[in-house]
Amino acid sequence: MFTQYKYWEPYISLYDPCKPIKVKSYATPPQLYMGFQPYGLKQFSTPKEALYHGTLWPQLYSPYPNPHKGGEQGE
Repeated sequence: MFTQYKYWEPYISLYDPCKPIKVKSYATPPQLYMGFQPYGLKQFSTPKEALYHGTLWPQLYSPYPNPHKGGEQGE
């Protein structure tokens, strides 16, 4: 099973002027994990709903939440 959220621990120097962020994260889009777009993929029911989500297909939608504030939603 894949996860859309990736984490890494950057190098922290003794001489950094700011408080370090020990674990950093980023989100990857769902289409990276599809080899191809299947025929007949389900679509949002209305154009307004598709525009709100930014894609025509629910399987390709990702809310990109902040993992530090709200956790990993939708997994």
